Amino acid sequence: MKFIFYVHLLSATVWVGGLIVLGGLVPAVRKATDDRAVIRAMANRFGVMSWTALGLLVLTGTLMVFDRAWTGTLITKIGLVILSAVLAAWHTVAAKGQSPAVRGAIQGVILILALVIVWLAIAL
Repeated sequence: MKFIFYVHLLSATVWVGGLIVLGGLVPAVRKATDDRAVIRAMANRFGVMSWTALGLLVLTGTLMVFDRAWTGTLITKIGLVILSAVLAAWHTVAAKGQSPAVRGAIQGVILILALVIVWLAIAL
């Protein structure tokens, strides 16, 4: 179970850390270049890494949940993970038709949810 916990923590680090880096990097890249191919390449690579990390988080979290009591904190955390995944999926599918401001706002909400999820995980 320690290995599963380790993979869970590592995946959380990649997912949340990636959201933080992306939040700081994209505005700087947008100021530096108008080349949409650069931003698209960043978004595609981030998508592969973040979806992999989120998938591992869900898998390892599901395995670990059987060793825990179902508290309100755990249920809230699971609900926020589902909400984050739904927002991320919507963002991935609809990003091409959204303005940069809308894309940024959605990413910001996902980041805030991720930080709350980490805070709840610490409370468990």
